[in-house]
Amino acid sequence: MRQKIALSVFKRKQVKKVKIRNKKFIYETFLKWQGQKKGLLLSRTNKDIKVATPPEFGGHVGIWSPEELFVASVNSCIMTTFLHYAQRKSFKFLSYKSKATGVLERAENQFIFSKIKIKPQILVKHSADIPKANKLIELSEKNCLISNSIKSKIEVTPEIKKES
Repeated sequence: MRQKIALSVFKRKQVKKVKIRNKKFIYETFLKWQGQKKGLLLSRTNKDIKVATPPEFGGHVGIWSPEELFVASVNSCIMTTFLHYAQRKSFKFLSYKSKATGVLERAENQFIFSKIKIKPQILVKHSADIPKANKLIELSEKNCLISNSIKSKIEVTPEIKKES
């Protein structure tokens, strides 16, 4: 039933890899309420994601919340921006993983994410690669389009180590 809804209502498209020429891109998602405090997030090209109000606000455990997706979008943008610069500079690294923590708090009678902390862990082969990785993560922090689009304070604290 899930695919029937997505395919018939939203007509998924095949995406071809093309050279980027535009300076403006449109991203579109669709949401279908699933009862209670749950929904199904759809896209023309990606797998569906179940979403719900978080447990802290009377929602559901085990289903992605908008709050988690928000924090994850910053985390994944920092990583994909790092991957972009690493590829451009032909920088080789062994692994990348990161943890993101978003601080949601009440300010001026509304909840806002005041801060998002990103802690990437990057493993490199040689000690000489550590400063290069630091430079690339700095570029990533500066040029991440998601963090540049939000008002939350973003802190990126990398841990870059040489393979033992």
